[in-house]
Amino acid sequence: MRIEFYGIFRLQIGKKTLEFDLSHGSTIYDALQAVVKRFPVLRDDLLDQNDKLYPYLPLYINGRNPRLLEDGLNTVIDVDDVLSIFSPISSGRINVEDARKVRTDNNF
Repeated sequence: MRIEFYGIFRLQIGKKTLEFDLSHGSTIYDALQAVVKRFPVLRDDLLDQNDKLYPYLPLYINGRNPRLLEDGLNTVIDVDDVLSIFSPISSGRINVEDARKVRTDNNF
């Protein structure tokens, strides 16, 4: 499956899009766990202390909000699906100070 990152998350991992090989029957939540395993720096930005996705975090599967789907984050995904993860936006823009820090830390 393809996972697309937006905002500060794209800056943190240094890429817009990554491919993830997930087993048959994997869910959206499993995909999030795969992201956190591959990029531990994103864990605290995506999941709370109980491993729940923050409710304010914009997330879409094939352009649809999974929170509105019958099974929510437990919706089974397909290899052709696209998961889009957006960073929370304040006042319509990314926190500029955070973006500058990430760029400096990653030598962008």
